[in-house]
Amino acid sequence: MALPLIYNIRSVKVRWTSTTIAVLGIAGVVAVFVAMLSMARGFKATLVSSGSPHNAIVRRGGSLSEMESAITLDQIRVITDAPGVMRNADGIPLISPEVVIIASLPQKSTGVDSLIQLRGVSERALEVRDTVKIAEGRYFRPGLAEIVVGRNIAQMYRSCRVGDKPHFGGRDWTVVGILDAGGSAFDSEIWCDAIILNQTYNRPASIYQSSTVRMTSPNALFEFKSALMGDPRLTVEVEREIDYYERQSQVVTTMIRVLGFLVVFIMGIGAVFGALNTMYSAVAARVREIATIRSLGFGRSSIIISFLCESVFIALIGGIIGCIVVLPINGYTASTLNFQTFSNLAFAFRVTPDLLMQGLCFAVFMGLLGGLFPAIRAARLPVAETLRAL
Repeated sequence: MALPLIYNIRSVKVRWTSTTIAVLGIAGVVAVFVAMLSMARGFKATLVSSGSPHNAIVRRGGSLSEMESAITLDQIRVITDAPGVMRNADGIPLISPEVVIIASLPQKSTGVDSLIQLRGVSERALEVRDTVKIAEGRYFRPGLAEIVVGRNIAQMYRSCRVGDKPHFGGRDWTVVGILDAGGSAFDSEIWCDAIILNQTYNRPASIYQSSTVRMTSPNALFEFKSALMGDPRLTVEVEREIDYYERQSQVVTTMIRVLGFLVVFIMGIGAVFGALNTMYSAVAARVREIATIRSLGFGRSSIIISFLCESVFIALIGGIIGCIVVLPINGYTASTLNFQTFSNLAFAFRVTPDLLMQGLCFAVFMGLLGGLFPAIRAARLPVAETLRAL
């Protein structure tokens, strides 16, 4: 026979002071827990959305990222002729040899210089990456010191609106357009002509970091990769673009999660002790009630289940409040250093239903942990001695 839930709800109302402390403690833990997970989710989603299943990225053999890679112009010509490379209506291969360099620009909010990623691309880069559009202005003209900036760059950094002339690399550049990359990492980059970028930084004109290739279909990767890996003239790494960016996200997302779980673990200990204190207080204040209930025929298991339900009920209230508190950060844009490229990357927090459910499950776990020992103590109270004390 189980005790009615209304008994536990009434108890929560009567002891609202200690209950409120436990609820707020659990709410804080859940809010931090979901916030950290949404940060990691947003960072990963920003990078993964930069890749396309239709694109392959070619780098020097053994390199883990573009920053470590170097590909010559002769190698790019070989890549251009490989099977599986898509051509546009004019028969031109859709391939973009790219140069990646880190520069610094002052932020609008603080005036402090931050590292950003410059990407030297070809004039066909927008055809290769068809998810990137020109939201304002126009695309740069090859051979000129013109740049197009990502949407986040335009919002966060000085002198990055259309018509502005930012200075980096020892020369003035003209902003001619703003990119809309749909929330991907390219929104945090500056694009320009790869040849001009090499000249600006006194780098060899025939050396690039990588080459992004538009394939005829996602299934063409195997044929394309086999042709390049089997060519004795090349020593390259071939990877689907979406897989490359997902791998690039792992370092930062792992770090965010580890730090987040450490913070949540410490806060969770405090919240569990708060729940323990609340439930032990409830047991101490209801000794006579518990003895009376036992004398009416309710067994020890009924008492344990009843107190666990009460503890979980308190934890769920805290979990729901924590989830509500964290909802406003959904879509909030922040930036952090991408340790793979050593440049700042802007990303949006993503508070998704599954993360909210994880937060509620974590709250239930804390409730069960905080209510278990008080429930066992309540069930072990000696009935006869307690009733004689009435």
